[in-house]
Amino acid sequence: IGIMNNYETVLILNPVLSEDQVKESIDKFKDLLSSNKATLVSDELWGLKKMKYSIQNKKTGFYVLFEFKSNPELISDLEINLKRDERVMRFLTVKLDKHAINYSEKRRTKKEVIQK
Repeated sequence: IGIMNNYETVLILNPVLSEDQVKESIDKFKDLLSSNKATLVSDELWGLKKMKYSIQNKKTGFYVLFEFKSNPELISDLEINLKRDERVMRFLTVKLDKHAINYSEKRRTKKEVIQK
């Protein structure tokens, strides 16, 4: 199977998308991960947020966070797919170290407690 690293990807989707199109983009990303044998840890739609500077003449965007475990080789394929998707304005993928993994687990647990 090889080495499985923890990663986090944040996407900024075009603000003109409908709710269905945003969900479609999220599902497309999830399918891409699962088809490449990656394990999705969590996904969060942060909603429409204002950005510090405009991207493609837009001042807002839908922010989406994905946390997943995968082989390092998957990341380049993943980023190529994100670049090709016209709905994705920006993205950033980061490899998480043990401290970041602990932090994100605590953050998720705290969020689950708040939602209940």
